Amino acid sequence: MFYDITSTYFEGEGPAELGCFGYSRDGKPRHHQIVLGVVMMDGWPVAHYVFAGNRLDQTAVLEAVRDLNQRFQLERVVLVGDRGIVKLANLEELRQAKQGYFVGLQRRNRQDVDDYLRAAEARRDWQEWPPGIAASERSTPPRTRVMEVPGRLPGARVFVVRSEEREQYERGLRQLAMERTRQSLEAIRVRVEKGELKEAAKIRAAVARDLRAHHGNRYFTWQLRGGQLHYGEHPVNLPREEPLEGKYVIQTEEAHLSAIEAVAAYKELNEVERGFAHPKGWLEVRPIYHHWPRRVEAHVFVAALAFLLDRAMEKKLRAAGSPLSSPFAWPALETVRYLEVQLDQHRKLCVSRGSTQAAQVLKALGITRLDPPQPPRGEETVM
Repeated sequence: MFYDITSTYFEGEGPAELGCFGYSRDGKPRHHQIVLGVVMMDGWPVAHYVFAGNRLDQTAVLEAVRDLNQRFQLERVVLVGDRGIVKLANLEELRQAKQGYFVGLQRRNRQDVDDYLRAAEARRDWQEWPPGIAASERSTPPRTRVMEVPGRLPGARVFVVRSEEREQYERGLRQLAMERTRQSLEAIRVRVEKGELKEAAKIRAAVARDLRAHHGNRYFTWQLRGGQLHYGEHPVNLPREEPLEGKYVIQTEEAHLSAIEAVAAYKELNEVERGFAHPKGWLEVRPIYHHWPRRVEAHVFVAALAFLLDRAMEKKLRAAGSPLSSPFAWPALETVRYLEVQLDQHRKLCVSRGSTQAAQVLKALGITRLDPPQPPRGEETVM
Protein backbone atom coordinates (compact mmCIF):
# COMPACT_ATOMS: atom_id res chain seq x y z
CA MET A 1 0.00 0.00 0.00
CA PHE A 2 1.31 3.39 -1.02
CA TYR A 3 0.38 6.02 1.52
CA ASP A 4 0.76 9.78 1.52
CA ILE A 5 -0.60 12.79 3.38
CA THR A 6 -1.62 16.29 2.34
CA SER A 7 -3.75 19.06 3.81
CA THR A 8 -6.42 21.48 2.71
CA TYR A 9 -7.58 24.67 4.38
CA PHE A 10 -10.90 26.27 5.26
CA GLU A 11 -12.15 29.68 4.29
CA GLY A 12 -13.71 30.49 7.64
CA GLU A 13 -13.48 28.49 10.83
CA GLY A 14 -14.72 25.13 9.56
CA PRO A 15 -16.20 22.52 11.94
CA ALA A 16 -14.61 22.49 15.38
CA GLU A 17 -14.20 18.69 15.25
CA LEU A 18 -11.97 18.86 12.15
CA GLY A 19 -10.80 22.42 11.53
CA CYS A 20 -7.58 23.02 13.48
CA PHE A 21 -4.27 24.77 13.07
CA GLY A 22 -1.45 22.50 11.95
CA TYR A 23 1.45 22.12 9.56
CA SER A 24 0.14 23.65 6.33
CA ARG A 25 1.23 22.32 2.94
CA ASP A 26 -0.77 25.10 1.28
CA GLY A 27 1.20 28.03 2.65
CA LYS A 28 -1.85 28.96 4.75
CA PRO A 29 -0.61 28.61 8.35
CA ARG A 30 -3.24 31.07 9.64
CA HIS A 31 -6.15 29.06 8.26
CA HIS A 32 -7.85 26.14 9.95
CA GLN A 33 -7.28 22.95 8.02
CA ILE A 34 -7.86 19.22 7.76
CA VAL A 35 -5.32 16.50 7.02
CA LEU A 36 -6.04 14.05 4.20
CA GLY A 37 -4.55 10.62 3.68
CA VAL A 38 -4.85 8.53 0.53
CA VAL A 39 -3.89 4.90 -0.08
CA MET A 40 -3.08 3.43 -3.49
CA MET A 41 -2.59 -0.18 -4.54
CA ASP A 42 -1.52 -1.26 -8.01
CA GLY A 43 -1.96 2.31 -9.23
CA TRP A 44 -5.55 2.59 -7.94
CA PRO A 45 -6.69 4.78 -5.03
CA VAL A 46 -8.49 2.37 -2.71
CA ALA A 47 -9.05 4.41 0.44
CA HIS A 48 -8.88 7.93 1.79
CA TYR A 49 -9.00 9.39 5.28
CA VAL A 50 -10.03 12.73 6.78
CA PHE A 51 -8.25 13.75 9.98
CA ALA A 52 -8.32 16.85 12.17
CA GLY A 53 -5.96 19.56 11.00
CA ASN A 54 -3.56 19.17 13.94
CA ARG A 55 -3.09 15.42 13.44
CA LEU A 56 0.57 14.43 13.13
CA ASP A 57 1.34 12.53 9.94
CA GLN A 58 3.07 9.61 11.60
CA THR A 59 0.20 9.02 14.06
CA ALA A 60 -2.22 8.32 11.20
CA VAL A 61 -0.16 5.54 9.62
CA LEU A 62 -1.12 2.61 11.84
CA GLU A 63 -4.75 3.66 11.82
CA ALA A 64 -4.74 3.34 8.04
CA VAL A 65 -3.02 -0.07 8.19
CA ARG A 66 -5.56 -1.44 10.68
CA ASP A 67 -8.47 -0.08 8.67
CA LEU A 68 -7.22 -1.64 5.43
CA ASN A 69 -6.60 -5.01 7.06
CA GLN A 70 -10.12 -5.03 8.43
CA ARG A 71 -11.89 -3.56 5.43
CA PHE A 72 -10.26 -5.76 2.79
CA GLN A 73 -9.58 -8.76 5.08
CA LEU A 74 -5.86 -8.60 4.45
CA GLU A 75 -3.45 -10.70 6.43
CA ARG A 76 -0.42 -8.51 5.78
CA VAL A 77 0.34 -5.27 3.99
CA VAL A 78 3.62 -3.64 3.08
CA LEU A 79 3.44 0.08 3.79
CA VAL A 80 5.33 2.33 1.36
CA GLY A 81 5.71 5.88 2.64
CA ASP A 82 8.04 8.83 2.39
CA ARG A 83 10.49 9.95 5.06
CA GLY A 84 8.08 12.53 6.52
CA ILE A 85 5.35 10.03 7.39
CA VAL A 86 6.93 6.93 8.87
CA LYS A 87 9.03 7.25 12.02
CA LEU A 88 11.13 4.63 13.80
CA ALA A 89 8.39 4.11 16.40
CA ASN A 90 5.97 3.30 13.57
CA LEU A 91 8.36 0.71 12.18
CA GLU A 92 8.54 -1.08 15.51
CA GLU A 93 4.75 -1.13 15.78
CA LEU A 94 4.49 -2.45 12.23
CA ARG A 95 6.93 -5.23 13.10
CA GLN A 96 4.93 -6.16 16.18
CA ALA A 97 1.76 -6.25 14.10
CA LYS A 98 3.58 -8.49 11.57
CA GLN A 99 3.18 -5.91 8.81
CA GLY A 100 5.84 -4.87 6.29
CA TYR A 101 7.27 -1.51 5.39
CA PHE A 102 9.27 0.24 2.71
CA VAL A 103 10.25 3.79 3.67
CA GLY A 104 12.58 6.59 2.77
CA LEU A 105 14.96 7.76 5.48
CA GLN A 106 15.53 11.38 6.44
CA ARG A 107 18.71 12.56 4.71
CA ARG A 108 19.63 15.31 7.14
CA ASN A 109 20.86 15.11 10.72
CA ARG A 110 21.06 11.31 10.78
CA GLN A 111 24.42 9.68 11.38
CA ASP A 112 23.26 6.33 10.00
CA VAL A 113 22.21 7.89 6.68
CA ASP A 114 25.57 9.67 6.42
CA ASP A 115 27.27 6.32 6.97
CA TYR A 116 25.11 4.64 4.32
CA LEU A 117 25.95 7.35 1.77
CA ARG A 118 29.67 7.15 2.49
CA ALA A 119 29.62 3.36 2.24
CA ALA A 120 27.93 3.56 -1.17
CA GLU A 121 30.34 6.21 -2.49
CA ALA A 122 33.29 4.03 -1.55
CA ARG A 123 32.11 1.26 -3.86
CA ARG A 124 31.71 0.97 -7.63
CA ASP A 125 29.19 -1.88 -8.03
CA TRP A 126 26.14 0.30 -8.74
CA GLN A 127 23.22 -1.28 -10.60
CA GLU A 128 21.54 0.65 -13.42
CA TRP A 129 17.82 1.31 -13.18
CA PRO A 130 16.20 1.04 -16.67
CA PRO A 131 14.86 4.46 -17.74
CA GLY A 132 11.13 4.98 -18.08
CA ILE A 133 9.38 5.77 -21.34
CA ALA A 134 9.60 9.55 -20.94
CA ALA A 135 13.26 9.43 -19.95
CA SER A 136 14.23 7.00 -22.73
CA GLU A 137 12.88 9.39 -25.36
CA ARG A 138 15.51 11.99 -24.45
CA SER A 139 18.74 12.22 -26.44
CA THR A 140 20.71 11.54 -23.23
CA PRO A 141 18.46 9.67 -20.79
CA PRO A 142 19.14 10.54 -17.14
CA ARG A 143 20.64 7.66 -15.17
CA THR A 144 19.33 6.15 -11.96
CA ARG A 145 21.64 3.82 -10.05
CA VAL A 146 21.07 1.80 -6.90
CA MET A 147 23.27 -0.06 -4.43
CA GLU A 148 22.45 -2.14 -1.37
CA VAL A 149 24.57 -1.42 1.71
CA PRO A 150 24.54 -3.16 5.10
CA GLY A 151 21.80 -1.92 7.42
CA ARG A 152 22.25 -1.23 11.10
CA LEU A 153 19.06 -2.88 12.37
CA PRO A 154 18.65 -6.68 12.42
CA GLY A 155 16.87 -7.79 9.27
CA ALA A 156 16.88 -4.31 7.72
CA ARG A 157 17.98 -3.86 4.12
CA VAL A 158 19.16 -0.41 2.99
CA PHE A 159 19.37 0.86 -0.59
CA VAL A 160 21.15 4.03 -1.68
CA VAL A 161 19.80 5.54 -4.90
CA ARG A 162 21.44 8.14 -7.16
CA SER A 163 19.14 9.82 -9.66
CA GLU A 164 20.48 12.32 -12.21
CA GLU A 165 16.97 13.60 -12.90
CA ARG A 166 16.31 14.17 -9.24
CA GLU A 167 19.74 15.75 -8.84
CA GLN A 168 18.94 18.32 -11.53
CA TYR A 169 15.59 19.03 -9.93
CA GLU A 170 16.95 19.43 -6.39
CA ARG A 171 19.89 21.51 -7.57
CA GLY A 172 17.48 23.85 -9.33
CA LEU A 173 15.40 24.18 -6.15
CA ARG A 174 18.51 24.92 -4.10
CA GLN A 175 19.79 27.53 -6.52
CA LEU A 176 16.39 29.21 -6.58
CA ALA A 177 16.18 29.18 -2.78
CA MET A 178 19.71 30.57 -2.50
CA GLU A 179 18.99 33.40 -4.93
CA ARG A 180 15.80 34.37 -3.10
CA THR A 181 17.56 34.24 0.25
CA ARG A 182 20.47 36.27 -1.10
CA GLN A 183 18.08 38.96 -2.38
CA SER A 184 16.27 39.06 0.97
CA LEU A 185 19.49 39.35 2.95
CA GLU A 186 20.80 42.04 0.61
CA ALA A 187 17.60 44.05 1.07
CA ILE A 188 18.02 43.84 4.85
CA ARG A 189 21.70 44.82 4.56
CA VAL A 190 20.77 47.92 2.55
CA ARG A 191 18.10 48.89 5.08
CA VAL A 192 20.61 48.55 7.91
CA GLU A 193 23.20 50.57 5.98
CA LYS A 194 20.68 53.36 5.34
CA GLY A 195 19.66 53.45 9.00
CA GLU A 196 16.12 52.29 8.29
CA LEU A 197 16.65 49.23 10.50
CA LYS A 198 18.71 49.96 13.60
CA GLU A 199 17.79 47.79 16.58
CA ALA A 200 19.79 44.58 16.75
CA ALA A 201 16.77 42.57 17.89
CA LYS A 202 14.72 43.69 14.88
CA ILE A 203 17.59 42.98 12.50
CA ARG A 204 17.97 39.46 13.91
CA ALA A 205 14.22 38.88 13.65
CA ALA A 206 14.16 40.03 10.01
CA VAL A 207 17.11 37.83 9.07
CA ALA A 208 15.66 34.81 10.90
CA ARG A 209 12.31 35.27 9.14
CA ASP A 210 13.88 35.43 5.68
CA LEU A 211 16.22 32.49 6.31
CA ARG A 212 13.29 30.41 7.55
CA ALA A 213 11.22 31.25 4.47
CA HIS A 214 13.68 29.61 2.03
CA HIS A 215 15.64 27.17 4.24
CA GLY A 216 18.40 29.75 4.11
CA ASN A 217 20.18 28.37 7.18
CA ARG A 218 21.28 25.48 4.99
CA TYR A 219 23.13 27.82 2.66
CA PHE A 220 24.10 31.10 4.40
CA THR A 221 25.78 32.39 7.51
CA TRP A 222 25.53 35.96 8.81
CA GLN A 223 26.60 38.26 11.64
CA LEU A 224 26.20 41.83 12.87
CA ARG A 225 29.58 43.53 13.00
CA GLY A 226 30.20 47.22 13.52
CA GLY A 227 26.51 47.99 13.19
CA GLN A 228 26.39 46.42 9.71
CA LEU A 229 24.98 43.14 8.43
CA HIS A 230 27.47 40.77 6.83
CA TYR A 231 26.46 37.48 5.17
CA GLY A 232 27.94 34.80 2.97
CA GLU A 233 27.71 31.16 1.98
CA HIS A 234 27.83 28.80 4.93
CA PRO A 235 31.25 27.07 5.04
CA VAL A 236 29.84 23.89 6.66
CA ASN A 237 26.16 23.52 5.82
CA LEU A 238 26.34 24.29 2.09
CA PRO A 239 29.12 21.75 1.32
CA ARG A 240 27.08 19.23 3.28
CA GLU A 241 23.90 19.97 1.31
CA GLU A 242 25.29 19.73 -2.21
CA PRO A 243 26.35 16.06 -2.05
CA LEU A 244 22.83 15.09 -0.93
CA GLU A 245 21.24 16.29 -4.16
CA GLY A 246 19.88 13.44 -6.23
CA LYS A 247 20.48 10.84 -3.53
CA TYR A 248 17.99 9.13 -1.29
CA VAL A 249 18.06 6.17 1.06
CA ILE A 250 15.29 3.59 1.42
CA GLN A 251 14.93 0.86 4.01
CA THR A 252 12.85 -2.32 4.12
CA GLU A 253 12.78 -5.77 5.67
CA GLU A 254 11.30 -7.47 2.59
CA ALA A 255 13.83 -10.21 1.90
CA HIS A 256 12.58 -11.19 -1.56
CA LEU A 257 13.12 -7.84 -3.29
CA SER A 258 16.13 -7.16 -5.50
CA ALA A 259 17.71 -3.70 -5.55
CA ILE A 260 15.96 -2.85 -8.83
CA GLU A 261 12.61 -4.07 -7.53
CA ALA A 262 13.10 -2.04 -4.38
CA VAL A 263 13.58 1.17 -6.37
CA ALA A 264 10.55 0.32 -8.53
CA ALA A 265 8.40 -0.13 -5.43
CA TYR A 266 9.47 3.18 -3.95
CA LYS A 267 9.04 5.03 -7.24
CA GLU A 268 5.37 4.00 -7.31
CA LEU A 269 4.86 6.32 -4.37
CA ASN A 270 5.20 9.15 -6.91
CA GLU A 271 1.76 8.19 -8.24
CA VAL A 272 0.23 9.24 -4.93
CA GLU A 273 2.23 12.48 -4.81
CA ARG A 274 1.31 13.16 -8.42
CA GLY A 275 -2.35 12.76 -7.50
CA PHE A 276 -1.99 15.49 -4.89
CA ALA A 277 -0.43 17.77 -7.49
CA HIS A 278 -2.94 17.07 -10.27
CA PRO A 279 -4.91 20.28 -10.98
CA LYS A 280 -8.00 18.37 -12.18
CA GLY A 281 -7.99 15.76 -9.47
CA TRP A 282 -7.38 15.63 -5.77
CA LEU A 283 -6.23 19.23 -5.33
CA GLU A 284 -9.58 20.66 -6.41
CA VAL A 285 -10.46 19.88 -2.81
CA ARG A 286 -8.90 23.27 -1.93
CA PRO A 287 -10.27 25.35 -0.30
CA ILE A 288 -13.27 24.15 1.76
CA TYR A 289 -16.18 26.39 2.73
CA HIS A 290 -18.37 23.91 4.64
CA HIS A 291 -19.21 24.16 8.34
CA TRP A 292 -20.49 20.64 9.12
CA PRO A 293 -18.23 17.58 9.41
CA ARG A 294 -20.37 15.40 7.15
CA ARG A 295 -20.34 18.02 4.41
CA VAL A 296 -16.57 18.30 4.69
CA GLU A 297 -16.27 14.52 4.35
CA ALA A 298 -18.64 14.57 1.36
CA HIS A 299 -16.56 17.32 -0.27
CA VAL A 300 -13.42 15.19 0.12
CA PHE A 301 -15.27 12.11 -1.14
CA VAL A 302 -16.15 13.86 -4.41
CA ALA A 303 -12.51 14.89 -4.81
CA ALA A 304 -11.45 11.27 -4.15
CA LEU A 305 -13.84 10.09 -6.89
CA ALA A 306 -12.24 12.60 -9.26
CA PHE A 307 -8.83 11.14 -8.40
CA LEU A 308 -10.17 7.62 -9.07
CA LEU A 309 -11.47 8.69 -12.48
CA ASP A 310 -8.14 10.31 -13.25
CA ARG A 311 -6.28 7.06 -12.52
CA ALA A 312 -8.77 5.12 -14.67
CA MET A 313 -8.19 7.60 -17.49
CA GLU A 314 -4.40 7.26 -17.15
CA LYS A 315 -4.54 3.46 -17.25
CA LYS A 316 -6.80 3.46 -20.32
CA LEU A 317 -4.50 5.86 -22.16
CA ARG A 318 -1.42 3.77 -21.38
CA ALA A 319 -3.15 0.54 -22.43
CA ALA A 320 -4.13 2.12 -25.75
CA GLY A 321 -0.58 3.36 -26.39
CA SER A 322 -1.73 6.98 -26.43
CA PRO A 323 1.00 9.66 -26.11
CA LEU A 324 -1.39 11.75 -24.00
CA SER A 325 -1.43 11.68 -20.21
CA SER A 326 -4.41 12.51 -18.04
CA PRO A 327 -3.35 16.14 -17.33
CA PHE A 328 -3.55 16.75 -21.11
CA ALA A 329 -6.57 14.51 -21.68
CA TRP A 330 -8.97 16.34 -19.39
CA PRO A 331 -8.59 19.76 -21.10
CA ALA A 332 -9.00 17.99 -24.45
CA LEU A 333 -12.30 16.48 -23.32
CA GLU A 334 -13.52 19.91 -22.27
CA THR A 335 -13.88 20.71 -25.98
CA VAL A 336 -16.66 18.09 -26.15
CA ARG A 337 -19.87 20.00 -25.35
CA TYR A 338 -23.42 19.00 -24.54
CA LEU A 339 -25.79 21.01 -26.75
CA GLU A 340 -29.52 21.63 -26.85
CA VAL A 341 -30.80 22.77 -30.25
CA GLN A 342 -34.30 24.32 -30.60
CA LEU A 343 -35.72 24.75 -34.14
CA ASP A 344 -39.31 25.99 -34.17
CA GLN A 345 -41.15 23.34 -32.17
CA HIS A 346 -38.44 20.72 -32.45
CA ARG A 347 -35.88 20.20 -29.71
CA LYS A 348 -32.76 18.06 -30.15
CA LEU A 349 -30.01 17.08 -27.74
CA CYS A 350 -26.57 16.43 -29.15
CA VAL A 351 -22.86 16.43 -28.28
CA SER A 352 -20.13 18.27 -30.20
CA ARG A 353 -17.20 16.24 -31.52
CA GLY A 354 -14.47 18.26 -29.83
CA SER A 355 -10.82 18.62 -30.84
CA THR A 356 -8.51 16.10 -32.50
CA GLN A 357 -6.94 15.33 -29.12
CA ALA A 358 -10.42 14.75 -27.68
CA ALA A 359 -11.10 12.21 -30.43
CA GLN A 360 -7.87 10.40 -29.52
CA VAL A 361 -8.88 10.26 -25.87
CA LEU A 362 -12.38 8.99 -26.67
CA LYS A 363 -10.92 6.31 -28.92
CA ALA A 364 -8.55 5.19 -26.16
CA LEU A 365 -11.49 5.03 -23.75
CA GLY A 366 -13.57 3.02 -26.21
CA ILE A 367 -16.32 5.65 -26.37
CA THR A 368 -17.78 5.72 -29.89
CA ARG A 369 -21.36 6.94 -29.35
CA LEU A 370 -21.49 10.60 -28.42
CA ASP A 371 -25.18 11.30 -28.88
CA PRO A 372 -26.93 11.38 -25.50
CA PRO A 373 -29.73 8.87 -24.87
CA GLN A 374 -33.21 10.25 -25.55
CA PRO A 375 -35.55 10.21 -22.55
CA PRO A 376 -38.80 8.22 -22.85
CA ARG A 377 -41.75 10.36 -23.86
CA GLY A 378 -43.94 11.62 -21.08
CA GLU A 379 -41.52 10.65 -18.29
CA GLU A 380 -39.73 13.11 -16.10
CA THR A 381 -35.94 13.06 -16.31
CA VAL A 382 -33.14 14.63 -14.32
CA MET A 383 -30.39 16.34 -16.33
